[in-house]
Amino acid sequence: MDDWIDRQYAVAARNLTLGVSATHLVKERPPFRQRIVPRPGSVVASAVMGAYDPDPDYFFHWFRDSALVMDALRILVADGIRPAADAGHLRDYIRFSLSLRGLTGAAVLAQGDPKQGVDPDFVQHVRSEADLRGVAGDRIWGEVRINPDGTLDTLNWSRPQHDGSALQALTLLRCLEDGVLEPGVRDEAAALMRLDLDFVLAHHAEPSFEIWEDSLGHDYYTGVVQGAALRRGADWLEAQGDTETAGRCREASAALATAADGHWRPEARAYASLLPAASGAPGRDLDIAVILGVLHAGLSSGPHSVLDPRAQATLVALEDLFAGLFPINAGRPVPALGRYREDRYYGGGAWYIAVLAAAEFHYRLAAALAGGADFALTPDNRGFVARALGAEPRAEDLDSRRLAATFRTRGDAFLATVQAFTPADGALSEQFDRTTGAQTSAKHLGWSYAGFITAVQARRQIERI
Repeated sequence: MDDWIDRQYAVAARNLTLGVSATHLVKERPPFRQRIVPRPGSVVASAVMGAYDPDPDYFFHWFRDSALVMDALRILVADGIRPAADAGHLRDYIRFSLSLRGLTGAAVLAQGDPKQGVDPDFVQHVRSEADLRGVAGDRIWGEVRINPDGTLDTLNWSRPQHDGSALQALTLLRCLEDGVLEPGVRDEAAALMRLDLDFVLAHHAEPSFEIWEDSLGHDYYTGVVQGAALRRGADWLEAQGDTETAGRCREASAALATAADGHWRPEARAYASLLPAASGAPGRDLDIAVILGVLHAGLSSGPHSVLDPRAQATLVALEDLFAGLFPINAGRPVPALGRYREDRYYGGGAWYIAVLAAAEFHYRLAAALAGGADFALTPDNRGFVARALGAEPRAEDLDSRRLAATFRTRGDAFLATVQAFTPADGALSEQFDRTTGAQTSAKHLGWSYAGFITAVQARRQIERI
């Protein structure tokens, strides 16, 4: 396992940047008369060209994905895995993001009708004039994605989505803490972070499309990462002397924490992922997005952290769901996980980021316990502990060091599942088929490599304590 992790980590570290500042690539979308050449600092979700033929077209700069890829790159630079010169990618990313200020739909329309000249069969996929005119002021940060050449995406998509600014703020805070930014870039990072925090403050109470861009509502993932960004941002703002905005951030963060508490479903012993925006609108209960939210928020303790018994119970419920749902899980000691029960996107298979999230959750919990955190056994998380131990927990099993070792082993079991469905060259796609285990959907997904890097970093953190 250790040898494979080292090899795969090297592959992930190399492939993570395939879509970063991919200025050598050109994306043609003939039906839409588009020719996209990425700018430095942009991050395409997948640098492998596709047009749903069958590979999906992921040649966009998603705000969420780019923040997660940059966070993983920060780890590699801080640990010396990637050369210090790669800090230049972080610099370019910050400058690219700042350059998006002022993008408006009105400016796009001033250049002409975006539907003009589009293949008649594809006109239905172009945004309406009313939709584009809604992109004004700070609404650019709710756009979900833009073209990697820094222009507005004129194709229909699920908008608004409000997790990107929160994730970007968290990434920037960690970059500032780790000292990976060049001195002159720190001021630019601070300016970008203020934009992010201002956006979260202004829009955190509004419904938005959830992490998978399917449904509008109040999303656990978005709320938890927003709350974490505001909470940590408040400390940073206070250190800058801005006590007034810091106070507003803390107040909004507390409101978001209360809202996240409201996602708990006692009868299911799990956090519901999505609460509907209106009566009769679709919601969603079990979804790996809850676990991803806990990890990306990165709270050190308390509710909505890896120490939260309810978050632990949610992971057990997800394991049970996918153990019976995916044929590839027959006979496996721990299951491959997907997103949610009704998922049909590219067959609704297992997602690398989902299985890696389960591994990282256990590693982070083990690191917290090894570092002296208290562990509370409750009726909600008893099944989670029993599953890791392989038996009902006894008093002597609740020693922090013993539990830490147990959860580390459980994390390794999930990583072994990733290993079982990873090809010899280490390439990670978005999914692998629920029946055959073959890779599907987007190839070389940046988020998949980022998920591997953060999981292994969490595992190594245990060893450093």
